[in-house]
Amino acid sequence: MAKKVRKRTVTKRKKRRSKKKRGSFFGALFKLAFSLGLVGVLLLAGYMAYLYPTVTDQFEGQRWRVPARVYSRSLELYVGAPVTRQQLTAELTRLGYRKVDNPRRTGEWAINGGRLLVRSRGFHFWDGDEPEQYLDVHFGSSGISRLKEKTSGKDLAIVRLEPMEIGSIYPSHSEDRVILSSGEIPKLLSGTLLAVEDKRFYQHHGVDPIGLTRAVVQTLMGNRQGGSTITQQLIKNMYLTPRRDMKRKLKEAVMALILDAKFEKEDILTAYVNEIYLGQDGNRGIHGFGLASYFYFGAPVSELDLPRTALLVGMLKGPSQYNPRRNPMAATKRRNVVLSVLLDAGLISESQYRSAAAAPLGVTAAKGGGDSGRYPALMDLVRRQLRRDYQPEDLNSDGLRIFTTFDPWVQQQVESATDKRLQGLEKQKKLPKGKLQSAAVVVTPQDGEVLALSGDRQPAYAGFNRALDATRPIGSLVKPAVYLTALEKPQLFSLVTRLSDTRLTLEQNGKIWEPDNYDKEEHGAVALETALAKSYNLATVHLGLELGLNRVIDKLHALGVSQKLNAFPSLLLGAVELTPLEVAQMYQSIASGGFLSPLRAIRDVLDQHGNPVQRYPLTVNRASQPGPVYLLTTAMQKVVSEGTSRYLNTIMPAHLNLAGKTGTTDNLRDSWFAGFSSDYVTVVWVGRDDNTPAGLTGASGALRVWGDIMKPLNPRPLELHPPETIEMVTVDKETGLLANHDCYEVETRPFLRGYAPMGLAPCAGGSIDGLFDFLNGGNGGVLDKDGHPDFESWDNTGSERQPRKSGDGLGDFLRSIFD
Repeated sequence: MAKKVRKRTVTKRKKRRSKKKRGSFFGALFKLAFSLGLVGVLLLAGYMAYLYPTVTDQFEGQRWRVPARVYSRSLELYVGAPVTRQQLTAELTRLGYRKVDNPRRTGEWAINGGRLLVRSRGFHFWDGDEPEQYLDVHFGSSGISRLKEKTSGKDLAIVRLEPMEIGSIYPSHSEDRVILSSGEIPKLLSGTLLAVEDKRFYQHHGVDPIGLTRAVVQTLMGNRQGGSTITQQLIKNMYLTPRRDMKRKLKEAVMALILDAKFEKEDILTAYVNEIYLGQDGNRGIHGFGLASYFYFGAPVSELDLPRTALLVGMLKGPSQYNPRRNPMAATKRRNVVLSVLLDAGLISESQYRSAAAAPLGVTAAKGGGDSGRYPALMDLVRRQLRRDYQPEDLNSDGLRIFTTFDPWVQQQVESATDKRLQGLEKQKKLPKGKLQSAAVVVTPQDGEVLALSGDRQPAYAGFNRALDATRPIGSLVKPAVYLTALEKPQLFSLVTRLSDTRLTLEQNGKIWEPDNYDKEEHGAVALETALAKSYNLATVHLGLELGLNRVIDKLHALGVSQKLNAFPSLLLGAVELTPLEVAQMYQSIASGGFLSPLRAIRDVLDQHGNPVQRYPLTVNRASQPGPVYLLTTAMQKVVSEGTSRYLNTIMPAHLNLAGKTGTTDNLRDSWFAGFSSDYVTVVWVGRDDNTPAGLTGASGALRVWGDIMKPLNPRPLELHPPETIEMVTVDKETGLLANHDCYEVETRPFLRGYAPMGLAPCAGGSIDGLFDFLNGGNGGVLDKDGHPDFESWDNTGSERQPRKSGDGLGDFLRSIFD
């Protein structure tokens, strides 16, 4: 009996010992777990403390470096504006406005009978804000005939459409974005984002355990699904590298917790909307929904409807895979998945779903070109002029707004005309396809604003910019400078002065130079304006040599040619290498009436707060007196009406009175035309990059491109208003001397006052000596105290005359023959 009791006691003692051991084990395990947990919490706290400044400093400071935005001119609408309905609709299309039956939202337009209805967008200009308006635009035969506010019926004085963004300039990176504030994010966009990307965004604290668990379960079941919250995605894009491993995921989660604890949900969502990557455009990344809306749809995000919003949100899963331009089928399928999520969440109705799922993607054509957009040649000019006109420190800040002189309508005509015409010329001349190249510049006559620029026959190609960098011999484009130099000496030369168009032999650089006319003929004694209109080389060389090469060079410099020029006789026939932009500067000085305005592509630069940036002052210099320029311009009009540019009269109305000059270089390597109306100075070059002959004269090549550009622009007639220093005199057409009723062929020509011919033509009873004297030079006029013609005096009726040395004029030469 005692043994049994002892045995039971021993058994109880063993059980107590076993329980004690088990209790000690679990206690130790608990202590270990607690210690490890405490260490983990301390390590996590330390890691969070370490990451805290990284997260908060960048989020609180400047989150993004925003590139400078470059804008075109804004189209101004007012009664009398020469804007056609075609031009306005093209402008609205470029700006991303949508054609509808009845405009109800900003950014929509419609045709209603003979007028356009437009819901214009607002825009902040350098001189104030342009509000959103509902416009009713009526058109007449010459432009806008009435402009009123549709709702109130009130007549409007002037309305500016917003300018088109034509490119961006980055200080030090290649990301691009349009920053949206919290209030600028449409509810449709934020609601779609949360439904698709993070349903519990407002419930979790940066990391969503429920969503993470669901993602793990779905992945184990074979349906790979992400569990990252919007906060985590923002952390990944703003702070971390694309590398995928547990260490980076842990860091992402910790930083998300910090971000969520420190900042408001609305701030996080706004940052996400502006940061997320949504595609690539050349060398720039498309970040944020603000820019993506413009990039894919050509419209601000506030104007996006349900299907386009769903498309952008759907692209977050894979911007390249679901790019609607490259993969429209995949993009449509993904968009409809997003729409089904919204339907299941009760955010849209069944009818809304069906309508949106059946809608086209609505993306615009790809513009391409990266930061230079579709206009790389013009952006090249903008960058160069920024460096020329602004201090570097002025341009280092982010968010600059650069307003240019660029006119998209004019540029469209340049682009559409160039390649089409060159294809025809290649076929006509049996040249290899794609070998002809071209450059074109269009500027305004009075202030030298660059309206359009093309550096390649494919203007969107961001390669060699021929408009700025192709220095080519200009041929006869130099001749207006020679003739202007002569017309500034009215005591010797006028439009009707006879020049000798005869062969001559000269020595140049130790070699014999024998210039010739294009037709290989001599034309004897020809009127100065005829020599220019017909582009006679021999007459021009005789004239230039008589004037002196250095005087001609000085005049070229006065007209805007900046490079050093060698005083060789061949300079008189265009052995001067200039770029199309430099030629445009020269002809702007002539078209403006003698005032050189440095060509410019930039009007205003504002900082990110809308304040003007300091710039260098622009200057205007007098290149020549108005009287001689007036005479030259009338002669250049004869180039078009009677001379080498007569082709223009077959495609454009004669009443435009256009002025211009063709240019052709040796062996037909370069074809040029420079011409102007009252509102445009346009220069075109056509040739080959390898400098082999193109087989084109100025008239058969560049002139044709010039006409194709100008015809749809409907230029204003070149109406010359003679200055007070000009008088009109009737002369005999054959001799240029004064005519009377006995003369049969007469014409009225302009002269500088006081320098008209004094002798009578033979048909009017004049003597042969009078003719010889006239051939020696002009008649009458007075000189100022320095011995120069008195251009400033409109009452220049004196009889004094600067004598020419005996025997050095055409009249003396002919007199010697007769004597």
